[in-house]
Amino acid sequence: MPLEVSSAVQDYAKAIYSLEQRCEGGAVTTNALAERMRVSAASASSMVKRLDGLGLVEHVPYKGVVLTARGVKVALEVLRHHRLLERFLAEELGVPWDRVHDEAEVLEHVLSEELEELISAKLGHPTIDPHGDPIPTVDLEIVEARTDSMESLETGARGVFVRISDSDPEMLRYLGDRGIRPGDPFEVVDKQPFGGPLFARFGDEPDIHPLGGRLAAAMRVEVAA
Repeated sequence: MPLEVSSAVQDYAKAIYSLEQRCEGGAVTTNALAERMRVSAASASSMVKRLDGLGLVEHVPYKGVVLTARGVKVALEVLRHHRLLERFLAEELGVPWDRVHDEAEVLEHVLSEELEELISAKLGHPTIDPHGDPIPTVDLEIVEARTDSMESLETGARGVFVRISDSDPEMLRYLGDRGIRPGDPFEVVDKQPFGGPLFARFGDEPDIHPLGGRLAAAMRVEVAA
């Protein structure tokens, strides 16, 4: 990664990449970026100008910014570090999955390419992190498979719970305490109207778990055909 790309620049590139994925490749507004980074709109705008000067973003008139090919490379490099570190911390050190995100946020900026490869080899070159997010390859390629939010499903739907954002530790603790993890098959057994909770069974367990709207919206699933 070029020397001029600071940890702050890396964080912004990663945030823009994540927001682009959420809006299916559309431009990212300064306000959305500021909210994501928890800074003022003025601070976000200033950093966007810096990224533009580095050739990491392009402006889309009246819409916002998108990452350039170089910007995507920076974002995927730091995402690879982050997700490999999350997997290493969870698997090798036993750090709970609701804590690995914050630890990886610090370590991702100081991880050398040599240590990155050693960690990947130690883990057997994994393709997903503990939360089900795909890990970019060493060539910085990533496959973002199509998923649906659990919130969008109706009673009787079946499939596999595949991923959840690592940004809300309380959600992760809630799921972890109930033994619910990415990779678990599920069945929606009931759904209350008017935005009410959804009730689902996971794996081979008989227990039925209530999932509030915000949690169900954050859970990404692959629905059985």
